Amino acid sequence: MVRGRILPVGERALLVEVDGLAEVLRTHAALDAARIEGVVDLVPAARTVLVRIDSRVLQPTAARAWIAGVEIPEAGAVAAGSPVELDVVYDGADLADTAELLGLTTDGLVARHSAACWTVAFTGFAPGFGYLVSDDWPFDVPRLDVPRTRVPAGSVALAAGFSGAYPRETPGGWRLIGATDAPLFDPDSDSPALLMPGTRVRFRVAPAARAAGAGAAVSSAGAAAAGAGAPVSSAGAPTAGPALRILEPGLLATIQDLGRPGAASLGVSASGALDRGALRTANRLVGNREDAAGIEVTMGGLRAVADTDLWFAVTGGWGPVRVDGREVDPYAAQAWPAGAELHLDWLSHGARAYLAVRGGVEARLALGSRSTDLLAGLGPAPLRAGAVVAVGDAASVPVPATTIAPWSAPDDAELLVELGPGARADWFTAAARAQLYDAVWTVTNDADRVGMRLDGPVLERSRDGELPSEGMVPGALQVPPSGRPTILLADGPVTGGYPVIAVATDASLDLLAQARPGTRIRFRHARPTR
Repeated sequence: MVRGRILPVGERALLVEVDGLAEVLRTHAALDAARIEGVVDLVPAARTVLVRIDSRVLQPTAARAWIAGVEIPEAGAVAAGSPVELDVVYDGADLADTAELLGLTTDGLVARHSAACWTVAFTGFAPGFGYLVSDDWPFDVPRLDVPRTRVPAGSVALAAGFSGAYPRETPGGWRLIGATDAPLFDPDSDSPALLMPGTRVRFRVAPAARAAGAGAAVSSAGAAAAGAGAPVSSAGAPTAGPALRILEPGLLATIQDLGRPGAASLGVSASGALDRGALRTANRLVGNREDAAGIEVTMGGLRAVADTDLWFAVTGGWGPVRVDGREVDPYAAQAWPAGAELHLDWLSHGARAYLAVRGGVEARLALGSRSTDLLAGLGPAPLRAGAVVAVGDAASVPVPATTIAPWSAPDDAELLVELGPGARADWFTAAARAQLYDAVWTVTNDADRVGMRLDGPVLERSRDGELPSEGMVPGALQVPPSGRPTILLADGPVTGGYPVIAVATDASLDLLAQARPGTRIRFRHARPTR
């Protein structure tokens, strides 16, 4: 049986809290082997396993009963395959300093690191980034005081009691001791991540002569991830079928469908349209499947030209929509003649508009989705002036003869958002938990697809200390030391180290997608699910 607490994480997840990493590995392996329909993802972390569910298929009470009934093997009973061997050129920028911190010579540090047998405890931070632990590694390595803005792909690094290898170029505060050219993450592969939770790893000393090539293969994989199957060609490049050309993208324009759920254990967020209802409606208006990709336009400003005759619809945030200077209605299918310019002007209500074209926006799939993930750098890059966007064949029915439903501009003055329970509500005082619902919160300028920071009263903790990293979900209200919450959104990290006081309901996420800086938010308790 599962040993440990089972904590609620909103309406779509449960957190299994156990004694330590060894128990995490056994619990994750047992749950994975006994997985039932409705379990979307299993996300191991430092002391927990997050179980994400599809509540339309599996109710939280049934999921809790399933978790509680799974047999967890005793210590040492989890079988592991042959270790993955990574060749490492030990010439990292922090090698000498790290050795000195640990009271070792550089050769001694290399010998200890390469002799240890490591295991991937959990993933996170970036797609394919594994947090490796070893009983043979007794060192607690401090992170850099000032994180680097650029860590090269393939870098092998140390921090706290972990080792890891960066699959792509990212910022980072771990200490760099070497580099590997192993392909750590390939979104086009049947098994995208080389290092999965539970995988055993050995580091092998590679000749220094390989230093120049170390990371090259990883860089290629990272580039593939960053623009995986990007559907956007440069200006003037030929396209195989109907297309549109971007003249100006506005503040931010990205390709989005309904996302890539089920990849959190790889370190990949769900991503997808922030206002899923608006994208679904836009697709229905032009006769597409609801899951077809469209263009998400943040705050407006998009200008584009059709290369061929198209049909389009705009939904979500409201602003003037013009075709060759003639204003047309949103929430209705509109003809877009070849050569005509479409202008989605700056939004006066809401934060994100959705442009659907009949046939859907075409893009190569990355882990089953065409969505741009800004945090992970996965999927097509944000649209730029001159980009050519291909149109696909996602149309499934004729363009409807009438509008689907009445519509109105989104309310972006004050939102009422329902919250489910957070796994770490007990980290906060009773007064803070009440204040969360009594206060009026304001969306700050720090708001994007990753998350939005709120301004308001300080939520006081009832306990000190740091929370070991654990699984996160879209809608989680993380509370950093400042005491003011951040709501994680679709591109948010899959693990995090700030306590979650509550979680916005799935239905509330579409409302939050249209919140803009200055929007006021009130919270209320969601009705309990079964």
